[in-house]
Amino acid sequence: MKKLLANPLVLIGAFIIISILLLALIAPLIAPYDPEAIDVKAILLAPSSMHWMGTDGLGRDVFSRMLYGARISLMVGFVAVGIATAIGIFLGAIAGYYRGWVDTVIMRSVDVMLSIPTFFLILAVIAFLTPSIWNIMIVIGLTSWMGVTRLVRAEFLSLRNREFVLAAQTLGAKDARLIFTHLLPNSLTPIIVSSILGIASAVLVESGLSFLGLGVQAPQASWGNILTDGKEYIQFAWWLSLFPGLAILITVLGYNLLGDGLRDAFNPRSSQL
Repeated sequence: MKKLLANPLVLIGAFIIISILLLALIAPLIAPYDPEAIDVKAILLAPSSMHWMGTDGLGRDVFSRMLYGARISLMVGFVAVGIATAIGIFLGAIAGYYRGWVDTVIMRSVDVMLSIPTFFLILAVIAFLTPSIWNIMIVIGLTSWMGVTRLVRAEFLSLRNREFVLAAQTLGAKDARLIFTHLLPNSLTPIIVSSILGIASAVLVESGLSFLGLGVQAPQASWGNILTDGKEYIQFAWWLSLFPGLAILITVLGYNLLGDGLRDAFNPRSSQL
């Protein structure tokens, strides 16, 4: 814990993420306007004391939409990464523990998936589905498990012949007990770091899909579709592009800082450098 608190990357990243999470959680309490309420008398108003981040082309308050958009973007990140992590842990554990033809089949599947650009693979799948937040979360999760699989497999291969595992095998421990009691708990560090970095990637993917019109659909707000609304007025309504762009940038930066900081803190070699 002392090592974590002494790492500025962890502190800065945690502060950013906690701040955004709190704003997203209390959005109904602090949003000054209904994020979907149209006001034809307040179209494209510049930031002011009445509308802190201005209004969009339909007179909707951008600040309120930003707060509710944070809930959507972060939910997509958490759920998609949860799906990807669960799949990656399961396949990586099987590949690393049993090895042989099971390992070969799983790792060649990983190689095939990695040979296809992830974003284009998601676009191809989304094109055949009805655009919705649930479809986005599921598709991102089902196309992002390869990195976790590789990490878990590598950890299992390095731990499988350690003394405590061999001792448990000698005492007659079953495969399930070895995997879930001895191997998996000792592999959590890279999984946690990978998951945190994966949330940043999922937020970016969701924003990109929403920007292209294949993600969260209007009138529901997300940072990506707020950016889409802003591209039509970018020459004279700069706030529609600036604020969601900054939100995506700061959120991704926060998760990357936290992930890098945790990786450095958990790495025993870093204390020797």
